[in-house]
Amino acid sequence: MTLQEQLDEAKAQYHLLVTGRAARVFVDQNGERVEYVAANALRLAAYIDRLERQIAGNVANGPMRVWM
Repeated sequence: MTLQEQLDEAKAQYHLLVTGRAARVFVDQNGERVEYVAANALRLAAYIDRLERQIAGNVANGPMRVWM
């Protein structure tokens, strides 16, 4: 999966999450339950931002450094 495809998918999921249309609880065949909450929206937004920076060629993740 390319970075652009990952970004498109993440943006679609973010839209569903913040508009309240995303599945909030998922139970798999083994009965394991995963619950998604709005708090995940911030983590997803940060992931989207990181992907956008990688696509733009700016992969720095830390604080900005000043050299003199």
